[in-house]
Amino acid sequence: MVELVFLLPLLAGIIVLGLKKYWEFILLFTGLFHFLFTLILWFKPQKPFFNSYFALTSEGLLVLLITSFLFLFISMYSISYLKDVEIGNEQIFIGSMLLFLSAMSAVAVADHIIVMWIAIEATTLASAPLIFIHKSKKSLEATWKYILICSVGIALALLGSFLVALSMNIKGIDVPLSFTELSNIATKLDKKWLKAAFVFILVGYGTKMGLAPMHTWLPDAHSEAPSPASALLSGALLNCAYLAIFKTNKILHLAGIGSFSDRILIVFGLISIFIAATFALKQSDYKRLLAYSSIENMGIIAFGTGIGGIAAYGAILHLIHHSLIKSSLFLTSGNILLAYGTKLIDKVGGAVRLLPKTFVSFFAGFIGIAGFPPFGIFISEFFIIIGAFKKGYYVSVGIFIFSLIVIFAGFSRYLMKMSFDDFDYDIKVGEKITRIFPQYALLLASLVLTFCNINYLNKTILNAIAVFGGIHG
Repeated sequence: MVELVFLLPLLAGIIVLGLKKYWEFILLFTGLFHFLFTLILWFKPQKPFFNSYFALTSEGLLVLLITSFLFLFISMYSISYLKDVEIGNEQIFIGSMLLFLSAMSAVAVADHIIVMWIAIEATTLASAPLIFIHKSKKSLEATWKYILICSVGIALALLGSFLVALSMNIKGIDVPLSFTELSNIATKLDKKWLKAAFVFILVGYGTKMGLAPMHTWLPDAHSEAPSPASALLSGALLNCAYLAIFKTNKILHLAGIGSFSDRILIVFGLISIFIAATFALKQSDYKRLLAYSSIENMGIIAFGTGIGGIAAYGAILHLIHHSLIKSSLFLTSGNILLAYGTKLIDKVGGAVRLLPKTFVSFFAGFIGIAGFPPFGIFISEFFIIIGAFKKGYYVSVGIFIFSLIVIFAGFSRYLMKMSFDDFDYDIKVGEKITRIFPQYALLLASLVLTFCNINYLNKTILNAIAVFGGIHG
């Protein structure tokens, strides 16, 4: 029964909110069970009990596996992190994390367009307490901004979903509003209304994904949320919003109007990359800096998807490696915050001497997210650039490469300052292996995926992008 993948964490979250102890045990046990069940779904797919609303698709399985893998290691980190930090309400924090996992898992297996919308809305409600957990004025402001902006976005996405239904009704088509059924009858849909639907869905879910110019909630939310929550928001939540856009884009391609949605994705992708590059140069908060990096990487994924072919393959690779590396970086930022007691870059220095193990994960994460070998983002960006040249997007790829260089320059300056500048004060909280191991494991996973050709994973990615012409398209 596929539905267990979101029902189990939902039940666990409710139990945690009703218990007075054992929260950490339930968190870790649920994360482990969820990951094992996800592996079973990967290697021995099950049929959903409600098959009109849920389905296992290649792209959904990818998002589910990434989410589950990240959650397991973020749970391990959180248990150690919560022992060293004063958090407003540990029970609410752990309960909300489990409910958040439930909502994201539901997004990954949702096949009905309205169920997808409900699940994505549920991610907002489940994750909002994670941002507000410190109950400060800034966290309250960030939470309201997150809820309001994402709610407006999700309302636009709902309107887009209605327009998809309208494109069916105009042509007298009567089938369930599932992505599977819509894919089967895509050529019969009214193309004008389908185009309008995609615009609303892209703007709506693009707000949740962090695409510019709808990205404004993201830096504030990441800056105020505890580091484990930031790791989940950036590594897993953004993928869920992208999944909804990806599935809608597939319908437009099957309807023969893929060039329309592709052009819009390319434009939004480039705007996101360029804006992130501009703002990354002037940041004083290292968590906000990582948030702008997420906006940049979501832009890269949208850009690669819009180009299609080998670039779409690169976009999916990028999604996988970005999730692993960015989550690692956010967890590492938690160690830095505990040690220095500040998020300000100017007040952090000498990490290489004071936090040597944390420095290794910080430096390796920086190398990875900047697109340098041996991490997989180097390969994904290379595929996207090759795909863009192959299809003649010379100006677009020029902007793409220029923005990547600007971001690298900005990040390098901050990395050097935090790692090697003099710092004459004692750190507040030292390193612990339990707050180091998860980051190393995530980075190692990225390296393994870069150097090991895992056929099963490769086939799943190729199945997901087959509509966009496959790797040779």
